[in-house]
Amino acid sequence: MSVSYVEREQADDLTNEFYNDSEGRFEMLLNIFKVFGHTPKLGRIFTDSVMEMLQDGELEWKTKELLILKATLRNQCQYCVVQHEAVSQRLGISAEKIAALEGDAYQKSDLFTEKERALLDLTVQIGVDANRIPKSLWDRLDAEFTQPQIVEAVYVITQYIAISKFGDALGVELEPVFLGGEPILHVDHHG
Repeated sequence: MSVSYVEREQADDLTNEFYNDSEGRFEMLLNIFKVFGHTPKLGRIFTDSVMEMLQDGELEWKTKELLILKATLRNQCQYCVVQHEAVSQRLGISAEKIAALEGDAYQKSDLFTEKERALLDLTVQIGVDANRIPKSLWDRLDAEFTQPQIVEAVYVITQYIAISKFGDALGVELEPVFLGGEPILHVDHHG
């Protein structure tokens, strides 16, 4: 069961305006936006938030993509993982580094810096239990990052956990442009 997509020809003026803006920002009208066609005001809030995350900020965009991939992989969100593998590769992250996000391989991989490992450990811990982040992890984060960087990291991690659950709960499917390739990360997706 899933929620229907609101196609352009079914959309009212407000929804088509949202679609035009979203398509301009993302280079295509993604299926997740067509779900938001039911609530274009929420869709606009969603796209504004995503666009703020998908750029350099307190953290580099590449770093945020690693967090997005790890968070959405842990949630087994095929839609998010496949799309963000493509974004990550466009930003210059190697397929080998993306593959090392599987399980805990990143912890011993020379492809990751200590700073990246700390953020990825944070991503895992938030997914397991955000109320029990160990002091040793906080110490590592405080040694490597500013408070604004930590806040941005936690925001990106938790927002993409929510986005992955939102998309999966509503049955959002990959767009044809993302189908056919061999994914790097393995998602146990039951769609």
